[in-house]
Amino acid sequence: MSSVDQLIARTLGIAPDQVTDDLEYQSVREWDSLGHVGLMVALEKAYGVPVDDELILELRTVAAIRAFAERGGATSGPAPAPSAGAATTTVHRGLEGVRFDRTSVTRIDGADGVLEYRGYSIHDLAGNASFEEVAHLLVHGELPDATALEAFGKELRARRDLPAPVVGLARSLAAAHPMEALRTLVSALGSFGAVRGAGDETYGEALEAGIGLIAQVPLLVAAHHAFRSGREFVVPAGETSYAETFLTALLGERPSPAAVRFVEKGFIVHADHSSNASAFTARIAIGCRSGMAAALTAAVAAFAGSVHGGAAERAVRLVDEVGEPGNAERYVADLQRQGRPVMGFGHRVYRTEDPRVRHLRETVVELSEERGDHSGLEILDAVAAAMRPYGRHGVAPNVDLYAGLAYRLLGLPDDLAVPLFVIGRTAGWVAQALEQHANNVLIRPLLEYVGPRGLPYPGAAG
Repeated sequence: MSSVDQLIARTLGIAPDQVTDDLEYQSVREWDSLGHVGLMVALEKAYGVPVDDELILELRTVAAIRAFAERGGATSGPAPAPSAGAATTTVHRGLEGVRFDRTSVTRIDGADGVLEYRGYSIHDLAGNASFEEVAHLLVHGELPDATALEAFGKELRARRDLPAPVVGLARSLAAAHPMEALRTLVSALGSFGAVRGAGDETYGEALEAGIGLIAQVPLLVAAHHAFRSGREFVVPAGETSYAETFLTALLGERPSPAAVRFVEKGFIVHADHSSNASAFTARIAIGCRSGMAAALTAAVAAFAGSVHGGAAERAVRLVDEVGEPGNAERYVADLQRQGRPVMGFGHRVYRTEDPRVRHLRETVVELSEERGDHSGLEILDAVAAAMRPYGRHGVAPNVDLYAGLAYRLLGLPDDLAVPLFVIGRTAGWVAQALEQHANNVLIRPLLEYVGPRGLPYPGAAG
């Protein structure tokens, strides 16, 4: 076995006999995005050459890596010949790099770390806008003037009451994980007619249902948390902001201004992220004419997965696992040796730091100051420093890194990190579903069949 084959097997944590020319990126669980970065770092160390973005795209198969090793790590050379019997059809596993439609909702430039909602920088929105403005921008396509903003806020307040059967269901689900409860409760809103329109909604009905969901999803989270905390659920009276209304219902008391600022900023930076897995799921569902409530139920189900939104809950465990800043380098090295991800780092789109990170870290700094506790922040910053060698390959801090710590500083349990993410993302899901509805085509990709063909059925007459 060649030295490069040994390096591949060791880095990916696979058996040596799996290292064949046919093995490629994303073809096995171990060679995922994190495994690929680890492999590139290992190749850099072994051959003493930097692996740039162009070379990362080239070195996606064992055949290409073997050719790279044969030329001594030279950065260019003839492409390896395909192995005998290799498939001639290009398969984009995970639909990576495939554009399935056009959008005017959100623009992401992963190379430069740019995120814009309908042309507006996330930095300007997070620093200046209210969540109501951002939700209006996403759903209606433009920033509201003062009159439109007042009308939109009034509409959200008018739609936030939950049907009694849904509140009763929330009470019965008190022992469930908040995301399991939320998925069920969003579905129930459609089942009990709280959001008008089901299958074959008109665009206007879908819009009305979507605004109702934006108004009610935060109250679903608050109701479930109240019941599992042994409190009655009360919808706050008065014309408080979207974020303050939610926090008051969630906590059962008026929140601090710092808490409201953080939650509002969190809702804004989480509001949309183009065609991620959950938004794509929402588009598929509404593209089937399943209705807005069904589309968002599907989106919540997808978002709960541990490699999508569910990662937000796991990222905060870094603080506990690392323990103190001085342990960060050893912690990162240990996980890399085991081929395990460091939660809160890396993204399928960004090749640099996630542009949302700075805003969440700023609020963590503010909350840490307010509570006189900087220990968690210092640990996460130390882990970020230890991960810098991987940053040039796209494994930089992502939106999850500081969010969970902020929720802890607010006194919230870790399992609310993902539901709070969902509250902000609801506006984006609605906007994406409406865009799909307005120019719909049934989303129906293909699979490349690689199984046996023409097998005789045992005992069948020949």
